[in-house]
Amino acid sequence: MSGCLPFRLDVELTEVMRLRVQSLQQRGQKRQEGERLLQSNEAVYRLDFSNQSLQFSHWKVWLAQPGHLTIMGTSQLWTPDLTNLMTRQLLEPAGVFWRAAGDGDDVPVQCYEADADEFGERIAELAKVRKVMYFLFAFSEGCSPETVDCSITFMVDK
Repeated sequence: MSGCLPFRLDVELTEVMRLRVQSLQQRGQKRQEGERLLQSNEAVYRLDFSNQSLQFSHWKVWLAQPGHLTIMGTSQLWTPDLTNLMTRQLLEPAGVFWRAAGDGDDVPVQCYEADADEFGERIAELAKVRKVMYFLFAFSEGCSPETVDCSITFMVDK
């Protein structure tokens, strides 16, 4: 049995992280050593796992126009309601997806396949200990939250 989980924009958490950046700028303060601040082209997304026993199957990424999407996962050690995101809590590798200018609608979104597969497998492993996982989506080169649809498909272990 397989299941497709959509990545959902976490509007509230994205706003909290943007306010952290604004607050530091307004006060003229620097980030904590190792802290990972949200960039202006980034947003926080989440996956909610209803099943903890998963095997990665494949990514489903749709980009409506040419652009570049980088998806960075966060480790299970980050609790966004309690702590700031630290650089060491970002998972490697990231998922990198793009659509080049001139690609027709029939051309699949491109990615670094080995990294994307390894990242998907890592997400499945973390699903065993998490019910929710957070991700930073970085949009560039014409890509934006409005032009992206992204989900991940897993096989459910019996």
